[in-house]
Amino acid sequence: MTQYLELCRRIVEEGVWIENDRTGKRCKTVINATMTYNVGAGECPLDTTRKSYWKQAIAEALGYLRGYSSAAQFRAIGCRTWDENANGNESWLKNSARKGEDDMGRVYGVQLRDWRTPEGKSIDQLRKVVSNLSAGIDDRGEILSFYNPGEFHLGCLRPCMHTHQFSLLGDQLYLTSIQRSMDVPLGGNFNQMQVYFLLVIMAHITGNKPALASHHVVNAHLYEDQYQLMKDVHLKREPFPCPTFEINPDIKTLEDLETWVTPDDFKVTGYQHHDPIDYPFSV
Repeated sequence: MTQYLELCRRIVEEGVWIENDRTGKRCKTVINATMTYNVGAGECPLDTTRKSYWKQAIAEALGYLRGYSSAAQFRAIGCRTWDENANGNESWLKNSARKGEDDMGRVYGVQLRDWRTPEGKSIDQLRKVVSNLSAGIDDRGEILSFYNPGEFHLGCLRPCMHTHQFSLLGDQLYLTSIQRSMDVPLGGNFNQMQVYFLLVIMAHITGNKPALASHHVVNAHLYEDQYQLMKDVHLKREPFPCPTFEINPDIKTLEDLETWVTPDDFKVTGYQHHDPIDYPFSV
């Protein structure tokens, strides 16, 4: 939690104002920040300086793991974060690759579960990594990548958090996640929870113990219409202690995650928080 607030404060105090062509707004920006979560010690990086909707973050992560390509699929499991990008992004609405309402195209989970080779074959990146980690194998390439420049034109949004690499030392599982761009007020804690969740759930279904998750952000920013809320409200609040996170023990396999698991199969206890902060969203 303190690492997140330190990043927020760094942006406010040291950030440089940069014009953003996609949104038409200025962003206060810093380059390179790494947050490390001691997952094995029970550290759950959930923001306590405002109410965070952690179930939505987990719902979105589940949708990625399932290879969802429609905002309707995400809504069905309790996540509305793709509604605007699927249906309110003007460039995507004009794209001939768009298949209709709620279509997201070949983004995130589609690349994860159905990466297309030049020969037209499909690669399921997730199943390979789960299989290796379950067998105690780390070939130094236990990597999940959403970043496919050859298919950017086939999706509504380039991936922000684009690479996850797992490393196994004995039965200790580590995760390094790389994010090219972060809307820190809105997406920051959402993304923190997803990095945390990905390490916890992958360790759980592969029979390993979660160790450390390293979350590296290249371009960390806040938009000009978020600045005053961050400076005058968010950073004035004192954090509460970190909560704890629990997984339904009936979850045992990747197939469970693909079929019956919902955000209700996870529990956060001891979550004290301040009131929500209504940060503006930029499409």
